[in-house]
Amino acid sequence: MNVKTLLLCLIPLPALAQGFAGLGQPAEGYAVPAPGMALEFPRDHGAHPQYRVEWWYVTANLNGPDGTEYGVQWTLFRTALAPQTRPGWDDPQVWMGHAGLTTPSRHFTAQRLGRGGIGQAGVEALPFRAWIDDWHMTGTEAGISTLNLWASGPEFSYDLALRADGPQVLQGDRGYSVKSASGQASYYYSQPFYRAEGTLNLADGPVPVTGQAWLDREWSSQPLGTDQTGWDWLSLHFDTGEKLMAFQLRSAAGPYTSGTWIGPDGSAAPFRDGLLRLTPLETAAVAGRKLPVRWRAELPGRGLDVEITALNAQSWMNTLFPYWEGPVQISGSHGGRGYLEMTGYE
Repeated sequence: MNVKTLLLCLIPLPALAQGFAGLGQPAEGYAVPAPGMALEFPRDHGAHPQYRVEWWYVTANLNGPDGTEYGVQWTLFRTALAPQTRPGWDDPQVWMGHAGLTTPSRHFTAQRLGRGGIGQAGVEALPFRAWIDDWHMTGTEAGISTLNLWASGPEFSYDLALRADGPQVLQGDRGYSVKSASGQASYYYSQPFYRAEGTLNLADGPVPVTGQAWLDREWSSQPLGTDQTGWDWLSLHFDTGEKLMAFQLRSAAGPYTSGTWIGPDGSAAPFRDGLLRLTPLETAAVAGRKLPVRWRAELPGRGLDVEITALNAQSWMNTLFPYWEGPVQISGSHGGRGYLEMTGYE
């Protein structure tokens, strides 16, 4: 039995079965986000084991020397089976790493699973370091203003250096991000101002790349309502220097929408439910599902009316909890590019 198989045997079946809809499970025994708590850095770059779920999430829109567009994802998830830590294999903190690399014609995915108690995976706040096996995202004593990313899979690897040229952004109400009409929420902040450069290693050889990257950080114990089954999430870089984080959480009662308009100087203007409209325009057959791969996004208060089109419609993350994640191109009232994530599609 290999280490990964042993790890899966040690994770209770309810944790494996919960998927994205399971993020609406009751939060008894875990800490719960509350409005008015000030986020503190560099402390909050690190892990929060008293909360049930947490992630460190980087996406990058990149170009090669010939102008070819690429996308890269590096993610580390932490799931608590109990709100505590212990040394050894019975540590209830379970870690999962996802890496994706997208080209106009191919999409590559890799996954790692680990336990924190044996040092296989974890996050340290100062100096910043996040890792699972040999994958890593490392910063400096100054926090996350500069990062180095490394990940690899059977057919790819990448090595990127990120440098922020703008401030961190607190999402929602000073970092308290509401996710449903019934009040479920997370703590959420972003660093959307990274300049990226580095190398993608593919079958045809190394590709030097430059571009933009975005880090999202969230933690919670019940980030979804009990009836919410998935989401459509956007991080968009506009040619004007403005940026947009926006999402809709889907349920039978209709979507709950929210987001933040970010100025070129990092000023953040969050907006409430109902102001954003996301309309699917085109679907594609992806992994036996029908998924929207071209959208219309409207935010009238900002004069935004754009079409958002996947660079590669087959950007499917075939992981333990599968989902769609890939780079997008933006046209209409604003030009630019960004990333789209879609979960919960059957």
